[in-house]
Amino acid sequence: MVGVTETIPRTELRTIRRALSDLRKDLITDAFALRPLPPLGATHPLVRALPPWARPYAPWLPHAALTAFALYLMAVAGEIDGVGMALLSSVPLLIALYRPIGAWWLSFGGSVVWGLGVAETAAGSMWPWPPTLFASHIAVMVIVAFRNPPRVAGQMLLLTAGFGFACDLAVGWRPTNAFPMVITSCVIVGAVVARRSLRETKQQVAVEQSATHEERSRRTLLEERATIARELHDVVAHHMSVIAIQAEAAPYRVADPPEELASSFATIRENAVAALTELRRVLGVVRADDPDAYADADPEAPQPTLATLDTLFAGVRAAGLTVEHLTTGAVRPLPSGVELSAYRIVQEALSNALRHAPGSTARVEVAYVLGGLGLRIVNGPPTQAVRPSPGMGHGLLGMRERVAMLNGEMTAGAVEEDGGYEVAVFIPAAAVPEAEASAPETPAPAPQRGYAPEGETMEP
Repeated sequence: MVGVTETIPRTELRTIRRALSDLRKDLITDAFALRPLPPLGATHPLVRALPPWARPYAPWLPHAALTAFALYLMAVAGEIDGVGMALLSSVPLLIALYRPIGAWWLSFGGSVVWGLGVAETAAGSMWPWPPTLFASHIAVMVIVAFRNPPRVAGQMLLLTAGFGFACDLAVGWRPTNAFPMVITSCVIVGAVVARRSLRETKQQVAVEQSATHEERSRRTLLEERATIARELHDVVAHHMSVIAIQAEAAPYRVADPPEELASSFATIRENAVAALTELRRVLGVVRADDPDAYADADPEAPQPTLATLDTLFAGVRAAGLTVEHLTTGAVRPLPSGVELSAYRIVQEALSNALRHAPGSTARVEVAYVLGGLGLRIVNGPPTQAVRPSPGMGHGLLGMRERVAMLNGEMTAGAVEEDGGYEVAVFIPAAAVPEAEASAPETPAPAPQRGYAPEGETMEP
């Protein structure tokens, strides 16, 4: 029992301290801070309801209405209760346009001063709030409640009700208008708070609905992409598997096949298996529901980089394309995204040369410049018959997308001198801070056409 009796006062004390802290933060700290009433927006229903000639002035209608109401109360109070009441009724209402919390304190303090000052002389039932001060005090509370959280409105109503009930207890021999003030202010301010809460709730619901719609659209897009990726994998993987099997079995169909023929079939099989492995690794995430389907794809294998270009060149040379390679500048590690994109661009450019310029000579230049990485892949005209390629290729589009993703630049087009084709790319990138350049630091030559070193003649 002792523990229970000690816990209850502590809980109540914490509640009181929290309430006083909130009161100090809401109504005392920076009470007279400048917070001007904003004008109405161009999409406000009141603005849209006015004729076009009046719409430029419509955003200031609340300010004009409050000013007119304050002047009206000043005139009425001056006729009935004198200059003092005229100022108490109008000045807080005008200040509420710029400093709402401070205006409420002025109105509340004026109510206390006026109520205590005329307690012995005032007649009738309109005490401690005369009619004009009654209307002005409620109007100020409405403005504050409209621009602050509901907790602030509750604090104002509690202080106002506390003062009114204190007047009822202190002066029991005469009637007061404390009860009408409490009822009227609770109804009006409560309606304002309810409307403001309803508006905020609608805005929050609209934001959540918009986020839900965007999430649903994004999910639908991802599902469609996953479906396309599955179909792509199934089709390409099937054909690449057939190519690999046929290339492996082809030498055994001929008695004593030439060594060159066997080597060509072995290269075809190796390229098909490598392509199939990369395809499974890239699209393995799509089939996350069957993680064992790609156990042999080695998903942890490192992505290709510029350091593995020699392997790519070997495969391309085995396919019949002569490739020259030149690297300029201080070779240094670059971000993995830049390395992978550069490798894919070179790979796609050489694949295009194999398809559209068989028998030609290709030159690949990699320039490590100060601001990033330069690539230039140029091939000469075909020396063999070009076989038609079914469908529309997406190689250049994919290269442009990679370059755009890295904020780089790319140009591609035919070479007028010899009828070849050139792809020039610049990718801005900084060196990886942890690693140091492995090659001796030599200044990168200034590029001429594309990214060719200065003073060298580009050969197709």
